[in-house]
Order: sequence, then C-alpha cells, then structure tokens
Amino acid sequence: MNGIRVRTSVLGLALLAGFSAPGTGPAAAVTALSPTVEEQRLDKAVPQEILQHSGFDTVAPEFTRALEGTHSYAQARRVVVREGTALWRRAVDRAQGRGPAGGDLSRDDDRPLYWARLGMTREVRGWEPEFRVSERQRAALLSELERTSRGQSGIRYPQEKGIKRILVTGFDPFTLDRDIRISNPSGAIALALDGTVIRTADGPARIETAMFPVRWADFAEGTVERALRPYLPKVDLFTTVSQGRVGRFDVERTNGAWRGGFPDNDNVSRTETVPVTDPASQPQWTSTTLPYKEIAAADTGRFPVYDHTEVTEIPAGGTDPVVRPDGPSAGSTARAGGGGDYLSNEIAYRVTLLRDRLGLHDSLPGGHIHTPVLEFGPGNTDPATGTITDPEFVRNRVDIIAQVKAMVTVAVDASVVR
Repeated sequence: MNGIRVRTSVLGLALLAGFSAPGTGPAAAVTALSPTVEEQRLDKAVPQEILQHSGFDTVAPEFTRALEGTHSYAQARRVVVREGTALWRRAVDRAQGRGPAGGDLSRDDDRPLYWARLGMTREVRGWEPEFRVSERQRAALLSELERTSRGQSGIRYPQEKGIKRILVTGFDPFTLDRDIRISNPSGAIALALDGTVIRTADGPARIETAMFPVRWADFAEGTVERALRPYLPKVDLFTTVSQGRVGRFDVERTNGAWRGGFPDNDNVSRTETVPVTDPASQPQWTSTTLPYKEIAAADTGRFPVYDHTEVTEIPAGGTDPVVRPDGPSAGSTARAGGGGDYLSNEIAYRVTLLRDRLGLHDSLPGGHIHTPVLEFGPGNTDPATGTITDPEFVRNRVDIIAQVKAMVTVAVDASVVR
C-alpha cells in the first residue's frame, strides 16, 4: 500500500485486551467491549455521508435488530454468518450493477462495504444479550463476521473442465486519519471482479476475490493463510493487489520478510520480522511467478506498468540497510520488498511463501500488483473542505479496475504460452 507500507487490525490483540471479566450471575453476559480505533471513526461526518449516499446506512441498524432478536449463541452465530454474507453479496451486486444503487454514490465505490462492516463489528463488540456470551464466543462471532463480509467464505469455482480459476485479493481503505474520504482501488477491484468470467487465449477464466483488513494483528494471527490455503492448490493464477505509487502500476518482483512499523487502521505499529509458522525455515525473500515482463509490456490501459525490482536489504555481514535496484543479494536480510514494508508487502510475502511451502512455485503463477494511488480531482484535494467524490475520482477508480482486469488477462495468456 501507499508508501509502500500497510498494516492489519487488532482483531485478536485489541479484542483480548478489551475483554472485561464475566458477570457473576448464572445468566450474566460478558461486559461489552469498547469500540476499536477503527470503529470510532464511524461516527464522523464523512463515513455517515458515504453510507447515506449508497443506501448502506441501513445495514448496521438492521443487523442490530436481528442480533437483538436472538435467544442463544447458536442463533446469534447464524445471524452473524447470514448478515455478513449478505453484506458481501450486496456490495458485489452493487459494484456489478445488479439491483438498486441505493443512492447517488458511484457503484464502483468500495467504501460503503468498509464503513457498513465497521458498524456491524461495533455492534457485536458492544452487544450485551440476556444470555451468557463468553469472551471466546464473542471473538468467534467477530471472526465469522470478518470472514463472511470479506468474501473469504464465498469463494466458489465451477466444476466444469476447461474453465481456468483465478484468485484476486484486495484491501480496506487505510491512512484514514490523513484523509477519511479515502477509497482503496484494490477493494474496488475485488468487488468489481468477484465471480466474473474473462476471455483468455485458452478459453474462459473465472475470477474469485476476497478482501483483507489493514491491521497487523490479523495477519500475525494467520488470517491470510487460513483464507487462501484451501484454494491455492486449485487455482491457475493468483495476484494480491494493493494501492501503491502515484500514477503507475508496479508488478512487484520480490517480497521481503520485514514489517516496517507504519501504523495500521487501529493506529498500531509493528517493526519486526514477518511472523509466520515454522520461522526456522522462513526465507528472507520470496519472488513473483507472474509473467511480469509480459504484463509490463502489454497495452492494458492509461497508467504505465513497471516491472519493479528494487528492494532494501542489510547485506550479508553488514549492519546498515541499503537500497538495491536489481533485487536482493545472496545472504541478505530483508528491510523492504519491492512493495515496501507494510501490509501490501506482507500479503505478497505470505501468499508467495504459502505457494512455495505447498510445493507450487514452479507450477502456479502468482505475485503482487500495486495500483496507482486513487486521487481526487483538482480542487478536491483538501480533506477538510473536499467532497466525498468527484468525476475525476470516479474515472480514476474505474480505469484502475479495468486495467487490472486487462493485466490479469495478459497474465493468464502469458502463463498458458509458457
């Protein structure tokens, strides 16, 4: 993500840190949790305006009524799964032109999903039912809500032969304290492409997508691996996607095992080696297996596309970080991959490491694409006085979505040729 550093939420740590002791009565419920930093932004004017102009302002109130009508944890869990799944489907349908728009906000906008989800998670966090809900059960409800409302539980590929399978991931908006109006083009891409079929040189290919939070803790707890491990052995190509530099796409050649500390959406920082299972066998670097040369050379849209090779490393035997324009040297320690040291680099590192640990390095094309920064139009750049959208903002997002779709098509075609 921008800079290019990205982080993921504190669903685990902030959850556990915020739990209060259970009540003393036989039917007492665990005391409600305080809203997270991310959820506290929800009551600001901009999020409310985004929700109202998309019709998603009804999501949290309707979810609240359904949750309050439950009489057991099992019922509550069913409500959470149902409503989380419905939110994802509603956001995808809106982005793809199905059903009412719900307001005058452009259909390609990813922000209604983000803010509506936070309204739902805040409700679960503060919910105090008459029946007892343990800390573990509340955490499980939040986990189910995250998973279902991000499309992670809805990945479905057709069983027919001859249809290729593509997996694409996106992210939530981030750097919201800098500009709360922010949209993330990778999230818009995920909504626009989920369940769609593209035509390739080798026939049709089905794209399935999922989204991930910008929170360090979720990544440390394995959310990426849990969501994607069942599908990597079954797909023909994957790409993780995030927002990167202004005015350009980058196909990231190398990913590094380092977190640089940039604050995530809960304003939490982490500076450390990327935490993974079996750290004894953890490499400092992983690499793309996407056909990066073909993607960069193709005419896919108005933004230039680069084969990005730069990394930051501590050379073997050294102590200070140095920038290497052509990738890491032997025995070096990672300090930034091509995609930086934020969560965009981390999701690329985690998924390519998972690919390699599954023995798929030589057979599965996959890697990371950074999109251009999604910019507002001239005269609408001041967060304090600007509007939540403008024609240039929408044009930029629509063009980025279309170009990623074209880039994926090129990647599939080039992989077939190989």
